[in-house]
Amino acid sequence: MHREWAAAAERAIVTRHLRRVWGLPGTVLGRSGWPPTPDQRVHWHWNYWWQAHLLDCLIDAQHRDPTPARAATIDRFVSSVRLRNFGKWTNEYYDDMAWLGLALHRTGHDVEMILAELRGAWTPEGGGGIWWRKHDRFKNTPSNGPAAILHARTGDIARARELFEWLEATLVDPATGLVWDGLHVDSGELVQVIYTYCQGVFLGTCLELSEMEAAARTVRAVAAHCAPGGVLMGQGGGDGGLFAGILARYLALAAQRIPPGAEADAARELVLGSARACWEGAVEAPGGPLFSADWSTPAPRSPVGDPARDLSVQVGAWLLLEAAATLSSHTTRDA
Repeated sequence: MHREWAAAAERAIVTRHLRRVWGLPGTVLGRSGWPPTPDQRVHWHWNYWWQAHLLDCLIDAQHRDPTPARAATIDRFVSSVRLRNFGKWTNEYYDDMAWLGLALHRTGHDVEMILAELRGAWTPEGGGGIWWRKHDRFKNTPSNGPAAILHARTGDIARARELFEWLEATLVDPATGLVWDGLHVDSGELVQVIYTYCQGVFLGTCLELSEMEAAARTVRAVAAHCAPGGVLMGQGGGDGGLFAGILARYLALAAQRIPPGAEADAARELVLGSARACWEGAVEAPGGPLFSADWSTPAPRSPVGDPARDLSVQVGAWLLLEAAATLSSHTTRDA
């Protein structure tokens, strides 16, 4: 069932969003909206980090059901990211680069150019950690979490652990176990906003470093505060459309990696319960289901003027459904 749901999400997003870059043969990226605006038709605003998660979903699908055609699409997609980014892999945002690095690493590509950027972003100011973006004075979970995961997966456990320890000491709420957004280094002001995104990347960091007590604590906090009715809460369109899907990805890994017990069961049920709500709330659209930005509410009959038109929202749902598929089969992944 969950594998079929993931396959349907793939067909829908491929049909509605994947298009050539500037009309060039052999290229493909995801249009940022559907129906597309004129600038989205030519990938003018192309949302670099959304594409990284779309690439991750294509890789997930290839693990779930390998095909030569999809493998070719993945190769074209990777080269198209570099083309659209004017011949380079990097940009101004360290979180963006970490996400692309994670996806590229799964394809077997060399990610040293991205790792070099992330290493250069670490400073002792604010107790450690890396910046959110270049020429900025903000350090946050969205950059440090995926950077830690990438460092761990590429063998730099020492740096990954430094980032984990900074997150644990600086941005984990001791009262709830939830992970805050970030720290303005110069003023010392903590941004204590709660995003599902932050819980997901901190959980992923814990899993990579086998910090199982911290992982279990995070699952408990998510279940208590981020999933009313057992469904991961939505955080709108735009970048927020990806947040719950990112959390679902790492909850699925937690369900498979933390010791059997209440937290592993809770992680599994959060993913499967959210997947069911997401699927049941979808509406039929060209190519397949159109998913809601909030999985606890139905998708709109027309996405025009609704966050559901955003690629981020649809990829977030696809992330969730691929995560659910790994929990209902023998498929595993290095997500």
